[in-house]
Amino acid sequence: MLGDVETRSVSPVFVGRAGELSVLTGALSRAAGEGAAHPAGEPQAVLIGGEAGVGKTRLVEELWEQACRRGAAFAVGGCVEIGVDGLPFAPFSAALRTLRQLMPDEMAAAVAGHERELSRLLPELAEQPRGESGAHDDEELARLFELTARLLERISADRPVVLVLEDLHWADASTRHLITYLTRALRRGRLLFLATYRSDDVHRRHPLRPFLAELERTRAVHRIELGRFNRGEVRRQLTGILAAEPDSDLLDRVFDRSDGNAFFVEELARSLAEGNTCGLSDSLRDILLVRVEALPESAQRVVRILAEGGSTVEHGLLLAVAGLPEDDLIEALRAGVEAHIVQPTADGGGYRFRHALAREAVSDDLLPPERSRLNRAYAAAVEADPGLVPDEERAMRLASYWYHANDAAKALPAVLGAAVEARRRHAYSEQLRLLERAMKLWDAAPEGVRTELRPVDYAEAFPPCGCDPETTPMRFLDLIAEATVAGRYSRDRERALKIAKRGQRLAVGEGDALRAAWFGVQRSKLVCALGRGDGWAELAEAQELVRGLPPSVVHAQVLSEIAHWYRVHSPGPESLATAERAVEYARMVGDEETELTAKFCLGGLMADAGHIDDGLAEMYAVKARALELGIPHLIASALVNLPFSLESVGRSGEAAALLEEGLETAARHGLAGSEAWMLGNLAESRYTLGRWDEARTAAERAREVGYGPQPRGWAVAVLGTLELGRGEYEAAARHQREARGHFGTESPSPQSTLYVDTIEIGLAAAEARTADARAALLRTGPDGFPPGAYRYAWPLLRIAATAEADTRGLPAAAEGRTEILDRIERLAKGLAATVPLWQGHDRWVRAELLRARGADTAAAWAEAAEAFERADFPYGLAVVRRRWAESLLTTDRARAAELLRAAAETAAELGARPLAEDITVLAQRARISLAADEPEPPVPLEQGPGSVLGLTPREEDVLRLVAVGRSNRQIAEALYISPKTASVHVSNILAKLGVSGRGEAAAVAHRFRLFPPEPVPPAA
Repeated sequence: MLGDVETRSVSPVFVGRAGELSVLTGALSRAAGEGAAHPAGEPQAVLIGGEAGVGKTRLVEELWEQACRRGAAFAVGGCVEIGVDGLPFAPFSAALRTLRQLMPDEMAAAVAGHERELSRLLPELAEQPRGESGAHDDEELARLFELTARLLERISADRPVVLVLEDLHWADASTRHLITYLTRALRRGRLLFLATYRSDDVHRRHPLRPFLAELERTRAVHRIELGRFNRGEVRRQLTGILAAEPDSDLLDRVFDRSDGNAFFVEELARSLAEGNTCGLSDSLRDILLVRVEALPESAQRVVRILAEGGSTVEHGLLLAVAGLPEDDLIEALRAGVEAHIVQPTADGGGYRFRHALAREAVSDDLLPPERSRLNRAYAAAVEADPGLVPDEERAMRLASYWYHANDAAKALPAVLGAAVEARRRHAYSEQLRLLERAMKLWDAAPEGVRTELRPVDYAEAFPPCGCDPETTPMRFLDLIAEATVAGRYSRDRERALKIAKRGQRLAVGEGDALRAAWFGVQRSKLVCALGRGDGWAELAEAQELVRGLPPSVVHAQVLSEIAHWYRVHSPGPESLATAERAVEYARMVGDEETELTAKFCLGGLMADAGHIDDGLAEMYAVKARALELGIPHLIASALVNLPFSLESVGRSGEAAALLEEGLETAARHGLAGSEAWMLGNLAESRYTLGRWDEARTAAERAREVGYGPQPRGWAVAVLGTLELGRGEYEAAARHQREARGHFGTESPSPQSTLYVDTIEIGLAAAEARTADARAALLRTGPDGFPPGAYRYAWPLLRIAATAEADTRGLPAAAEGRTEILDRIERLAKGLAATVPLWQGHDRWVRAELLRARGADTAAAWAEAAEAFERADFPYGLAVVRRRWAESLLTTDRARAAELLRAAAETAAELGARPLAEDITVLAQRARISLAADEPEPPVPLEQGPGSVLGLTPREEDVLRLVAVGRSNRQIAEALYISPKTASVHVSNILAKLGVSGRGEAAAVAHRFRLFPPEPVPPAA
């Protein structure tokens, strides 16, 4: 290998970029905690874009010098290109390897306990036995990402760390996904995350374009776009290169030819320094090739071999492919290094081009037969001596070399082997790309090669179902099944759905019902994930395909998925029977994972059906067994759905405690994909428990970290419910619309529909839009609600009944009132009330229906309060106490005062402004002090009902007409004032009531019952 050879950049002077460098150093200061705002540090992320050669690497080098002076650890990882392929997680592997060298003790402590999982990024952390692929499901990739985030937080806890990923335009999809996750998930630590990319390579269909757009929406990511140098900056650069001031003619020629591109300036200056003063080409490619052609013939040949080997080629591999004596190879390389065309790698173990543009120019100049021959030579050398390349790169590089050698017989098994390695590292996007390449190679490969392939070696997605995977030849359907699952795990669901449809058609054509049913289950999952439907049609088709067949793993999986679908969409006796059959079939075929999945679903169905204790016990047992076996998707399901079931039956405190513990468990197991679901559930439980500020925090976090529309939809729905309770109606309306958009219109679940409809009814009632509130109620099915939806059905009926009670006596609401009240009553009778929370809602709804008919009693409200006192629902209890107090004003003022004070205290703690105002108005009208140690207020002298809200008598007259829907012109004609005066009065009323529109003002008047039903002045 080469000894000390001058490899300094042609340009020793850092020119320009003062503003950009200031942004980077500022980000480093914030990350390091140098400001008072975040003394413990705050993770920062910066993207640096610019065309090839514009100076991105030079800017990073300048930052490196400053970071080192501040004591920061600086690690760089580049996206490795092999042909057109990127190695999965290559930049992270390289950067983490550097950090391990710089901070061995800190790294060892940070990875402790998770060496095996993190070895997928850094193989030397733990030995991965060949043939052991580990568990694979939806949670595994999220687990790896979460553990990576926690690793970076721990290692940067005390010392600033700068992590640089270069050349993102070559990044594999898994690397891009990990970067996206880290920009969202990193919350603490003294970490500066930096990434560079070529903006001129990011064409319209480049995969980096949507990635950059997504990061742009992340407020924590800063983006710098480097432009070209101006004439003055080019002059300074030339001065540094030439060690002398350039004359005007030379400066003009270089500036015109380079157009301010820093690398072009260096290359032109190098050509001039070598005496090439005439015939300067307009094409940089030609300039670079002229430089190569000036090398000795042996050096030219080595440079061409190097260009086809990838971004970096090891010394031993280059020696084997070149076929030269080592001394001759070193001399050839020395010539390339001295010409500033190639350079040794940082560790001295290999070589790379000084700039990727030079490599691309040389590679593009090769003829197709030359490329095939060189790739074949590389592949043969690696096969002959696998130690020539790092272990973690070997499979991928062999696959790329054989594929570009156009040798299908060699390429097919190599590509399949690389796909297995990608799967083992949870690089599912790269696995999918390789499997699609294998699908193209399948027919081109000789039959003898295909018959030697075995599913046990390359495919694990489809269960064996009676055949011996060690002796049965691999089928094309095995390949399609593997690609379907890889697409689902990589979240490239569109491609996965197309592949699954193709697989099912082929399976049906071959008469393979089990495989066709398996593809049907995959299609169902993908259709749901894409929001294209509820997945029932695909499951029903799968059920028909396995009907009458002997028990099998696929049969058990189909039944388990159908039972789960029933629980979400249509729970009932059939769902229980299906879940029991799924458990039985899974047990018969020895598939414990499917058995546990079905038993967990069965437990939830039992709890929904009223067998609460038995159902929850079953779910707790499955959770314990899943943790014992370490099955990620089952652990995640238990952590999310067990608390959901607890909340559904009113055990909110138990649910919240389990979720808070579950978030820690999920972090330990790296189950990041479940975090948003758990946070959304936690937000709901905290809302019920009256911990509204904490509920908002959890919901906002769930909205931020949630992948996919469903968890974000639930988080936003909780925010909408909170805003509704606090009287922030515009925000509640935004959240309601956003939640409905997330849930979609393609067969959303009854639970999500009811949740959003409840917010919609509440908003309509708050704005006196009675017709809209009733329309939302009428969307509910005439046959009632399924058992699993009771949790959301009760609040919907309660808020609808309250809306009707608040508008009692309003002429505009009279038509259709009887039918609506009867409908609410009929639907309520169909709901179970077997737990205190449901009993409280049941009695609340019945009391509101009585109020809507003018027949409510203190006894009715006392029953509702008694039920809520046994449940953890402070808001509901406060509202019921306020109503109970009103009903006691003429019979027991002392008790009414106690109830109002207790309700007022709760409303203040919650920040429930409408309820607090309602209580205040009632207390003032009843002359009750809300402070126990204050005397009752004096009797007001001839004041109208609006005086408690600060309204003048004339404003009361105007509000009375606003409440019945009169316009400014109609108000003016009824009160004999001008329309302008009426408009001024309306504006004053809105300001005093703290509302944003006439509808809300009318709703306030109805809610406070300021104006009992009576004739109003007729409109002209």
